[in-house]
Amino acid sequence: MVVSKKKDVRLNEILDAAEVLFATKGYEGTTVNDILHKVNIGKGTFYYYFESKEEVMNRMIQRVVDRYVEAADTIVRNPARTAHEKFAQIILGQSVNISGKKDMVDELHQTGNAVLHHKSLTATILALSPLLGDIVCQGIEEGTFRTAHPYETIELLLTANQFLFDQGIFGWKEEEIWQKILAFIDNMELLLGTEKGSFAYIAEAYCSLNGGWNEK
Repeated sequence: MVVSKKKDVRLNEILDAAEVLFATKGYEGTTVNDILHKVNIGKGTFYYYFESKEEVMNRMIQRVVDRYVEAADTIVRNPARTAHEKFAQIILGQSVNISGKKDMVDELHQTGNAVLHHKSLTATILALSPLLGDIVCQGIEEGTFRTAHPYETIELLLTANQFLFDQGIFGWKEEEIWQKILAFIDNMELLLGTEKGSFAYIAEAYCSLNGGWNEK
């Protein structure tokens, strides 16, 4: 029996079901009927909320990106923290993703989900770049960053971060990731015009999350 539910509850149930199916069967391997059966709804109900499976994917990705943006925006708008402190809060959150991504969309970052993979990475970069650019502008005002192109520089860095450290794309070995983290930090400091060693906490956080393997 199909149960009648409030609009927001039903919509999120469909998105939740799609997340699980896309992660287990792949985007291409999942059909609208699969989603219908998992949520126990008819086609009419599905098409009331979504025009297609692709729209479900787009809404699912946007929902996760919105969570990232909401968390980052809270940090960016905190007047009590310096630019470096804000970067530390946000980047340390990203470092967890480098070592082992837990979010549902991150689980979809596999070769069998290329469409989802590309869309989620792109959406994350477009949504976070303006917020991180605001932090760079604050750092310029504080005298800790020196760059003539704060937003464009952040776009370069965030794109490198999202793609280079994504195991679903490159599948780096652990020692390769470590060397790339060190190179990324050096280039981040150069591009933002800040003191060498300013972003050393990124390497320290990664080392801590991986049991200090690089020190062995």
